Amino acid sequence: MWEYTDKVQQHFLDPQNVGEVENPSGTGDVGSLACGDALKLTLKVDENDIITDAKFKTFGCASAIASSSVLTEMVIGMSIDEAAKITNEDIAEALGGLPKEKMHCSVMGREALEAAIADYRGLILPMAEGEVVCECFGVTDLDIIRAINESNLRSVEEITNFTKAGGGCGKCEDRLREILRETVGGKSEVPPSVAKPKRMTALQKIKKIEGVLEKEVRPGLRKDGGDIELIDVDGDFVTVSLRGACKSCKKSQTTIKEYVEKKLRELVLDSLIVEEEN
Repeated sequence: MWEYTDKVQQHFLDPQNVGEVENPSGTGDVGSLACGDALKLTLKVDENDIITDAKFKTFGCASAIASSSVLTEMVIGMSIDEAAKITNEDIAEALGGLPKEKMHCSVMGREALEAAIADYRGLILPMAEGEVVCECFGVTDLDIIRAINESNLRSVEEITNFTKAGGGCGKCEDRLREILRETVGGKSEVPPSVAKPKRMTALQKIKKIEGVLEKEVRPGLRKDGGDIELIDVDGDFVTVSLRGACKSCKKSQTTIKEYVEKKLRELVLDSLIVEEEN
């Protein structure tokens, strides 16, 4: 599926500082279980403004767990002022890099840290006062503008990778494109006069893949006593499981690549990569 670094795998398989600090000095809650990603970060700060302990609880993917874990290791021993300077790029770098589609996990870590520090200082984060642009994931215009400026984003797809905005129903894509043009002074990758066709949402992509498998792929396999089941769609990676005679066939990989993948690339998206479930 995703190409994870050894560091990401290490922190995912053996996450550090899981849990909650007792009587925390600051707490940061970001994301939402309804959105698929949520993170709670708690800090203990001493009288000299040094972070002496940090723990996390998260609901999310491997990148979310790894980002949260490495973040706690980074901040313990830092002063509050030092921790406040940590960026999402710092978190990703500490993990040896993240897939571009997973950069929003490092952003969520940075946001949780900022929220915990603001709670410790008794402040309200300005981002909370922004206009909600993506209702699916609760992303504001201020979140989007900040991501564009900090990470030099130049497309709606990049905005989705870093903030998740636009990754649900897709209704906010026009607004994202508008914010992008306004923020970068008309130098966006997709100017209004030559705008690309709208990118499929995750749900639209899954439904289209299911339709092609049902109408174009499954009938051919069934003629030979086989079948296919869609297991997962993660970005451009499609995981399937061959059934019946196809499962034990020595040419199963040929079937996957030369038949299934070609059909999906032709009729759904030319960047799709089909893999067989292990």
